[in-house]
Amino acid sequence: MNDNSQLFKGTLTTVVLKLLNDNKKMYGYEITRKVKELTNGNIQLTEGALYPALHKLEADGLIESSIELAGNRQRKYYHLTKTGKKEIKLKLADFSSFIADIQNILNLKPSL
Repeated sequence: MNDNSQLFKGTLTTVVLKLLNDNKKMYGYEITRKVKELTNGNIQLTEGALYPALHKLEADGLIESSIELAGNRQRKYYHLTKTGKKEIKLKLADFSSFIADIQNILNLKPSL
């Protein structure tokens, strides 16, 4: 497994917003599972990294949470606010530009 944790740390907000944008609403463990699944286990998002990020996004007004009953237990679901939907579009454009710049600096050819 690659140790991408430092690289991933700087993209955590964008990743969480993108997952919520794509899935409408998710709970914390579901987010960690999805990251692991999408990266074939190369990136494992810990609760210690995720929940502070979720709380900051909520404090910043980019996401909201709601408690729902799932079976006989409560789950805290997160979803994007209108501001969050605007923010993810900006972050994805910025990130795409950043990746292109890094590829140029490192002379990496994108694999198509």
